Amino acid sequence: MKKSILLFLIFCLSASAFAQSVTTNTASVQTAQKQTVLQKVEKWYADNMGYGAITALMAVESSFIPFPSEIVVPPAAYIASQPDSKLNIFLIVLFATLGALIGALINYYLAVYLGRVLVYKFAAGKLGHFLLLSPEKIAKAEVYFNKKGNISTFIGRLIPGIRQLISIPAGLAKMNMANFLLYTFLGAGIWNSVLALLGYIAHGQQDLIEKYSHELSFIILGLLAIAVAYFIVKWWLKKVKNKQ
Repeated sequence: MKKSILLFLIFCLSASAFAQSVTTNTASVQTAQKQTVLQKVEKWYADNMGYGAITALMAVESSFIPFPSEIVVPPAAYIASQPDSKLNIFLIVLFATLGALIGALINYYLAVYLGRVLVYKFAAGKLGHFLLLSPEKIAKAEVYFNKKGNISTFIGRLIPGIRQLISIPAGLAKMNMANFLLYTFLGAGIWNSVLALLGYIAHGQQDLIEKYSHELSFIILGLLAIAVAYFIVKWWLKKVKNKQ
């Protein structure tokens, strides 16, 4: 009899624990389903963004591969501004700047070893066009470098359209490495500090962002759709022009 009562109590406790677990999991699923796109993106950044990832992504951004730093540093700084974050906003700027320096060195040495003819040939090829390069863009960066001199590797890091490519004419001119590292580090540091500040300011408006997270999610998706459509139309028009 006692054994039966004991088994019955164990069964009841197990059933209660299972029901509680199911209720908790259901609530978690419902909460996840209620998350907006913006909240899901924020959670992904919080779970995956570390100093190694920031360095790697900024190295890609600073090379000839088209990748915007605006989707790396500001969100990371936004996450770092939260009380329970594992990230530090000052270290974000430091590692982002180191990543930018690595990417700039990639461009520099590619220009040194390939030379002007091959660099322009690469920019004019299909792969170059796929990476949004063109001889005109390289020439624009080279003219800017020749006009401003070594200081252009500092100023150029702050100018959209020149930032990623300014290391190429520096490599073609075989600029002094110490000056190149110094100017690139300072320019990239200032740029990343501005981006981090934007992320910090955005966190100050966290309540407003959460309030309108649904609307902001639709805006972000709309902007992405417009960007994709823009590049597709641009590619199609260029293809039609080349056929003519």
